[in-house]
Amino acid sequence: MAKSPRHSEWVTVKHDGRNVETLVVYPESKEKRPVVLVIHEIFGLSDWAQELADEVAAAGYIAVAPDLLSGMGPNGGRTKDFPAGAVTEAVSKLNPDQVTADLNAAADFGKKLPAANGKLYVAGFCWGGGQTFRFATNRGDLSAAFVFYGPPPGKDAMSRIKAPVYGFYAGNDARIDATIPDTVAAMKAAGKTYEPVTYDGAGHGFMRAGETPDDTNPANKKAREDAWKRWKTLLAQ
Repeated sequence: MAKSPRHSEWVTVKHDGRNVETLVVYPESKEKRPVVLVIHEIFGLSDWAQELADEVAAAGYIAVAPDLLSGMGPNGGRTKDFPAGAVTEAVSKLNPDQVTADLNAAADFGKKLPAANGKLYVAGFCWGGGQTFRFATNRGDLSAAFVFYGPPPGKDAMSRIKAPVYGFYAGNDARIDATIPDTVAAMKAAGKTYEPVTYDGAGHGFMRAGETPDDTNPANKKAREDAWKRWKTLLAQ
């Protein structure tokens, strides 16, 4: 992030007594651009998640990435203030209603930015992928939702989805992949658009692993490259 040519800033999104620390990264553009709400992994708003937000901005979109652990850490801190190893447990125990409220507040903030054109997307990874799918059941003004290797919401909730949902899954991720056939059937029955793609040989978390120099699975790098290409194509539609 420090070397990025793009402007980024930390803002505090306030709602219902909550202060949600949120990273906003702007594309280099003369025109108003869509907002992509970025939902972090179970590892919180890590350095990787922040760099991913910068990549979204590099693709031409305003990235809005809330730290959903804001106020939950030691001394009221956020992800960076937790001791090593404690973040995943804290994220897994977040109250779903609080998560939805935080995401709604961050999305509302993003849409009101002077540089935004009113169009809203959401994308999330791992735990955030599941939250992305769930957020699509609660947010009617989404243009699309991009679920990266996350679980689906309950079938009853799918009827509330208005936006198309695009899935990005790893071939070597049996726990998540096992949910895909039922999700395809349920979304079809509900009359919703759901288009999953599975990347052969890749493991869960390939968007992170695929850029790690010491990763030993070449399928992760290919999956990351192919997924990025697909994601950018879908965003441009």
